Amino acid sequence: MTTRIRAARPEDAAACVTILRDWIVSEPWMPMLHTRASMETFWTSRLSEVPAQVLVKDNQVTGFAVFDAPWLTALYLTPAARGQGNGARLLTAITTGAPVTDLWVFEANTVAHQFYAAQGFREVRRTAGDNEEGLPDIHMRRG
Repeated sequence: MTTRIRAARPEDAAACVTILRDWIVSEPWMPMLHTRASMETFWTSRLSEVPAQVLVKDNQVTGFAVFDAPWLTALYLTPAARGQGNGARLLTAITTGAPVTDLWVFEANTVAHQFYAAQGFREVRRTAGDNEEGLPDIHMRRG
């Protein structure tokens, strides 16, 4: 069983959307704001516009990360890919050479907040929900 990281391609959008939608469904506090079709259209375009990496295990996309420097705009893994260092591997692959990396993490997503803190990110500020979801979030920065 081989796991590797490679550049994302627009045709990876459906797999990335599945990972993202599964995560949204697993979090009771997270609203599902968009249809699968609209998400696939968005991510097909996004994966061709900005640097993105996918984690592939046995020819299946099991995670993805998007970096629109200096912003890490996405980093999601399937449940089976979590807890094995894959998040750190994707983060390193996508941000190598970047002097500063910024991101937003939902305040309710304590697992992600702890993960990013362990990767050297520090809290910059909090909002009461200045985002599409209307949820409190935390701006974090490394570098």
